[in-house]
Amino acid sequence: MPLTQRLNMFANNPLDRAGHLRTDEDWLAAQIATQEALFVPLWRGDALILPEAAAGQGRDVAWLPKAAISAYLDNDVIFLGLNKNNAPRFGVDISPLEAPEQTAPFDALCRAGGVFENLRALAMVGDMPPTELAILAQAKGLLEWHASHGFCSKCGAQSVIAEGGYKRSCPACGADHFPRTDPVVIMLPYLGDKCLLGRQAGWPETLFSALAGFMEPGETIEEAVARETMEEAGVAITSVHYHSTQPWPFPSSLMIGCLAEAENDKMSVDEKELAEARWFSVAEIKDAFNGTAGFDIPPSLAIAHHLIKAFVEMKG
Repeated sequence: MPLTQRLNMFANNPLDRAGHLRTDEDWLAAQIATQEALFVPLWRGDALILPEAAAGQGRDVAWLPKAAISAYLDNDVIFLGLNKNNAPRFGVDISPLEAPEQTAPFDALCRAGGVFENLRALAMVGDMPPTELAILAQAKGLLEWHASHGFCSKCGAQSVIAEGGYKRSCPACGADHFPRTDPVVIMLPYLGDKCLLGRQAGWPETLFSALAGFMEPGETIEEAVARETMEEAGVAITSVHYHSTQPWPFPSSLMIGCLAEAENDKMSVDEKELAEARWFSVAEIKDAFNGTAGFDIPPSLAIAHHLIKAFVEMKG
C-alpha cells in the first residue's frame, strides 16, 4: 500500500531508489547503458529546465538520453532511481563548465528557451509537477554533497563515488563515507487558540514563521523542540506532536515539523536568534491565509505554512 501523499514541497519522490541493486557496479553500468536511461544535467545546483511545449502544460525537466550527455559521463553521475516502468534516471554534474548555455548540447536547448534554474525559485513558480521537484531535490542534495566531500576525512586522500552516488570510498585507507542529512526541528508553539510565530532579522517586517533549529547529538526530536523554543523565545514546552517532514536541499537538511504545546504565554526573545516573536490568535491566522491580515505567513513551499494550517484546522 503506497504512502499517504504529503503536501510538503520536495516530498513524494516517485522513484524507486533500488538500494538493494545499486551496490552492484555491473548492474549500474547496465542501467547507464540501456536505451531507457535518461539523465538530468545540473550546473552548480541548478537543473536544466525546458519551456512548456504548449500553453498551460507547464515546463519540463530536461531529461536527456545517453547519446546527448555522453561527453559528461566522466563527471559525477548519480543514480536517482527507477520510474514506474523500471526505466533508470540519473543526475549528472556539469559544474566544471564555465558557461553551459554556450556549450553543446545545452546551448541548443537554451536557445530554444531552456534555462538552468534555481530549485527554490522553480518551486515558488509552481509550474512543474511536485514529483519532478522532489527528484530534483534529491539530485541537488546528492551532487552538492559529492562536490564538497571529495577527500577522505580519515586520511585526506581523494575518495571516489560508489553505489551509484550513495557512498564515497577511499582507495587509500578503505574508509567509507555516506551522504549527510542534517535534521532540523521546525515547530509551531501554541497555547489555547494562540500560536507563536517569529521573525528573523533580514526578513520583511511583515513576515512571520515557525521557529526552527538544528538538532544536537544525543537529543530526541521532542527535546530539540523544547530546547530551541526556550532558547529562541523563552517559551516552555510541555508536549510535542509530530506533523510531517520535508527534504530541504539548501544544502542538506531534513525539516522535522511539529506542533508544540506551551506551558504559558510568557516570552523572552533572544535577539540574536529572532528580531521579533508574537502570539497570534486563530482569527488572525485565518486572516493571514485570506490575505487580509497586517502580516504575512510563509508560502506553501515551506513546511511552516502547513504547520500553521494544521493549527488552524485543529482549532477550527
